[in-house]
Amino acid sequence: MKIEKDTVVTLRYKVTDLQGKLIEEATEPMGYLHGGYDNTLPKIEEALDGQEAGYGVTLQLKPEDAFGVRDPALERTIDKSDFPPGVKVGGQLEGRNDNGEPQIYYVKKIKGSQVLLDGNHPLAGMELRFVLKVLEVRAAAPEELEHRHVHGAGGHHH
Repeated sequence: MKIEKDTVVTLRYKVTDLQGKLIEEATEPMGYLHGGYDNTLPKIEEALDGQEAGYGVTLQLKPEDAFGVRDPALERTIDKSDFPPGVKVGGQLEGRNDNGEPQIYYVKKIKGSQVLLDGNHPLAGMELRFVLKVLEVRAAAPEELEHRHVHGAGGHHH
């Protein structure tokens, strides 16, 4: 079966920087719903469209095609006393951006009484290499289409 809209693609992936430093590698196969459901990066979907199980590809993506360019406006410095006890570098907090919309912030640095938060994705601004291997392609179940994501192994569990 070919990868097309409304198919479930199961794959293994590895993400490295351009020097080959491993950033992430799937320990288990990952499944996503193909066809513009925002379950993976658009450039990955584009590269896999029309392919079949067994297909492998290495993609080099610019920041704007991966996790975005860094936006300095998404950085905040907040007084440590405004945080719950136990705030640690690498932790995540939900706050509001300048437009009042919910925003996930990562604790980037704690210096004295100040906490530096960053609303950018941790991989924003990086050119990345994705190594992908398609393991399986199948038609999506009606419930998966309705929920706009894969269920079961490698996908979302309700």
